[in-house]
Amino acid sequence: MLLLEPDPISMTKAARTFSIDTRPCDDGSFVLNTSQTVPATVEQLFPFFENARNLSEITPPWLDFRLINPDTAETSRRGARYEYTIRWFWIRVGWQSEIVEYVPPHRFVDVQLKGPYALWRHVHLFEAVEGGTLLRDTVSYRLPFGTLGRMVHRVVVKRQLRGIFLYRAVKVQEWVGRAFGQACGESATCP
Repeated sequence: MLLLEPDPISMTKAARTFSIDTRPCDDGSFVLNTSQTVPATVEQLFPFFENARNLSEITPPWLDFRLINPDTAETSRRGARYEYTIRWFWIRVGWQSEIVEYVPPHRFVDVQLKGPYALWRHVHLFEAVEGGTLLRDTVSYRLPFGTLGRMVHRVVVKRQLRGIFLYRAVKVQEWVGRAFGQACGESATCP
């Protein structure tokens, strides 16, 4: 199934604590920025995000994310490398990433070494705020194939990335609720 965005109800709920913006850069790349506030501490959240085994829990099923050799995945640290596959449309695509910056529990940065993008650099930031943690992601990316890649971005990839990160926001809120017993109700910090 090709799902471009989560269902409208999830999107509406997540919109209360989640924002996303994508902008083009002069060099043909793009920058995607997200922010989300969740009712948990930085110290509670960071271990979840630094563990590559948890990626499947916050990745949309239509990507069919598979961590290769999950039992031997390295502990997060600068220089740790992870290999996994995703499915883009009907094509299985390999992806290898490396942690190039690691400052627990506030920041880590992964870059794509091999995979579908000509450039992929993902900065994960965790900032303590009143009522929880502000999660911020900044992804700098560029598709291959120049002008053709930019056209594919405009027609498909931009929307898919927005859907992926919105799905992630919803799943992170659900995980926080399960892990820390946060009853969201009508709270402004829950989706």
